[in-house]
Amino acid sequence: PQSHLWRRCKYTNTNTCAIRMDDTSPLAQVSTASGEMRAVARGDSDRSEEYESLIDKMTDNIAVRPKIKDYESLDYDNCYNEPYIELLEQYSKPRKCMRTSQPSTYYHGMVEWILVFLIGAGTGMVAFFIDYFVTLLSTAKFDTTAHYVTVFQPRGKLIICVLLITSFNFIYGVVAAILTAIEPVAAGSGIPEIKCYLNGVRVPNVGRLKTLIAKAVGVLFSVSGGYLVGKEGPMIHSGAILGAGIPQLQSVSIKQLDLKYSVFRSDRYKRDFVAAGAAAGVSAAFGAPIGGTLFSLEEGSSFWNQALTWRVFFCAMTSSFFLNLLRQGVYASSQWFNVGSPGLLDFGQFDCGEHCRLWSLSDLAIFILMGCGGGLLGALFNSINTRLTIYRLKHLAKRHAIVRFLEAVLIGLVTSVLTFGSTLSLGSCVEYANGTLHAPSGDPNSDVYSHRRQYLCPNSSFNDLGSLYLNVEEMAIKQLFHEPNRFTISSLVCFVVLFFLLAVWTYGAGVPSGLFVPCLSIGAAYGRLVGELLKMAGYRNLYAGSFALIGAASFLGGVVRMTISLCVILIESTNQISYGLPLMVVLMVSWMLTAVRLCGMRVSALVVLLYFTRWLSGLAIYSILGCMMFMWN
Repeated sequence: PQSHLWRRCKYTNTNTCAIRMDDTSPLAQVSTASGEMRAVARGDSDRSEEYESLIDKMTDNIAVRPKIKDYESLDYDNCYNEPYIELLEQYSKPRKCMRTSQPSTYYHGMVEWILVFLIGAGTGMVAFFIDYFVTLLSTAKFDTTAHYVTVFQPRGKLIICVLLITSFNFIYGVVAAILTAIEPVAAGSGIPEIKCYLNGVRVPNVGRLKTLIAKAVGVLFSVSGGYLVGKEGPMIHSGAILGAGIPQLQSVSIKQLDLKYSVFRSDRYKRDFVAAGAAAGVSAAFGAPIGGTLFSLEEGSSFWNQALTWRVFFCAMTSSFFLNLLRQGVYASSQWFNVGSPGLLDFGQFDCGEHCRLWSLSDLAIFILMGCGGGLLGALFNSINTRLTIYRLKHLAKRHAIVRFLEAVLIGLVTSVLTFGSTLSLGSCVEYANGTLHAPSGDPNSDVYSHRRQYLCPNSSFNDLGSLYLNVEEMAIKQLFHEPNRFTISSLVCFVVLFFLLAVWTYGAGVPSGLFVPCLSIGAAYGRLVGELLKMAGYRNLYAGSFALIGAASFLGGVVRMTISLCVILIESTNQISYGLPLMVVLMVSWMLTAVRLCGMRVSALVVLLYFTRWLSGLAIYSILGCMMFMWN
C-alpha cells in the first residue's frame, strides 16, 4: 500500500531495531530477511519524504558500522505506538479463525499452550534418553570391572582391572570431548548461557539443534566416563534449547522444515519459551515442578508475569509426567500408568523408624554450624575454580581445539586412576550390622543394599569407599543418605578431599558437565562425616541421613548461591516437608558465608551479618537451650 515505505540495504548482523519519529508518528522498523535488511515506515503518505530522509540516514550509518561482535543484545521490548496499538486491537477482536486470513488472539493463545506442552514432553523424553543410556553404559562398565576384580584378585593382577576401567572411561571420555570440540558451546552445564539469554544477551549457537545433540549425547558419555560431573545441569540447557526451537516451527539446520507460522519468532516470545524449557529441565532432573518454576523465576528470567507463571508450571509438570511415564514403562515391567517415580535424581525416602528422629530442635544449632562450614567450602570451591577458569581462558582457549580435547581426556584418565586406586588402597571393609545384609521387605531404599561394592572385602562386609566411587553419583548420594551401616571416618575424609579437588578441576573442561550432583556428593559426604563424628562423641538417636542432607544443601547453596528455589527443589526431592525449616536456615547461613573470601571478610558480608544478627542470635539461643535439654537424653 501507499502508506508503507520500503527501503533495502546490505546488512546481515542485526535482528530488529526501531525508531520513533515523535509521540504520534508510526514506527520505522529494520529487520533481516534472507541476508538483507529492510526499513519499513508505516504512516501517512504526506510525511513519506520525512520518513525517506530519516531512513536514509539510519541505513547509511548501519552500512559503515563495523561488524557486530558475536554476542548481541536481544530486543525484548515492544515499541508501543499507534500502529502497534491498532494491531493489538485488531487481534483482540474475536473472529472465526477458519474464515479470516489473520487468526485471533485466542487462536494464538491456544497454539502457545500446545507448544508449551510439546516443550515439556520433549524435555521429558530427552531426560529419559540420557538416563537410559547412562544406566546402560555405567552398568556395563561397573559389572565388567567387578567381575574381573574377582577373577584377578587371587592372582595378584589387579593392575589389569585398573587398565580395564581406565579403558572404558577413556573411550567414553573421547566421545564426549569430540562432541564438545564440534560444538564448543555444549561444554559445561549451559546454565550461565541460558541465564545470559534470558537477561538479553544472545550467545552464539546456544539454542541450536546441533548444540542439543552434542549436549545430550555428550553428557551421557561424560557421566558414564567417570568424570565427576552430573547430568542435571545439561538437562536445564537441553530443555531451554527445546524451548527456543519448538515454537519457531522451523529449523536453521534443516532448511526444508518451515511451517510458515512466524507469530512466536520474536525475541520476546522466545524468551518466555526458553524460561519454560529451563523450568522443565529442572523438573525432569529433580522431579520438582514447583522448584523448576521458582528456579526460572529466581535465577533466570528478568521478566515475569502471572500468565507466564502458569505456562511455565504447566511445562514443568508435563516434563516430569512424561519422564515418569517412560521410566515406569521401561524400567518397571511395563507399568506405564504408575507414575510414582521421581526425576533423574532420586533421594530416596527419609524414614528412620520409630526409634529415632529425622531432626529435632537440638540439631538446629549443629545445622547452623554446618551451614557455616558448607558456605566456606563453597566459597573456596568458587575461588579455586574461578582462578582455574581464568588460566584456561588465558592459556588454553587461544590455542587449537586439540588442546582442550587433550585436557578433557587427561582429566578423565587421572580421575579413573585416582578413584579406582584409592578404592583398592584406602577403602575400608565395613562389617554388616545385624539385619543389614539384605534389604527388609518393602524397603523403598532397597537399591542401596544392591549397589554395595565388595572390592577386596570378605562376604560379610563391603568396601565403603568403593560403594561411593564405583557407582553412578546419584546412587553414591543415596548411599550417603540411607546406608544403615557406618562409613569409616578415613574413607569419608578421603572422599571429600579427593572429590573436591577433582570436581574443581573438571568443571570448566571441554565436556558437558553439570555442577549440582558433584556439589551434592561433596556436601552429603561432609554432612555424613559430621554425623559419624557426633555418633562417636555420644550424640544419641540422630539420623545420619538428615546430617548428610543438610551438608549437601549447605555446600550446594554455598556454590550456586540459590535460596528459595533450591530449598523447594530439595523439599520436593526428599518428599519431606518437615525438612523445610532446617533447609531454609542452612541455605540462608550458607548464602551469607559465601561472601567471605580466603583473605578476609568483605564489607558486604559484614553488613549482611549485622543485618541478620538479631534473627540469628534469637535462633541460636533457642537452639542452644534445646541442645542442652535433649542432647544426651
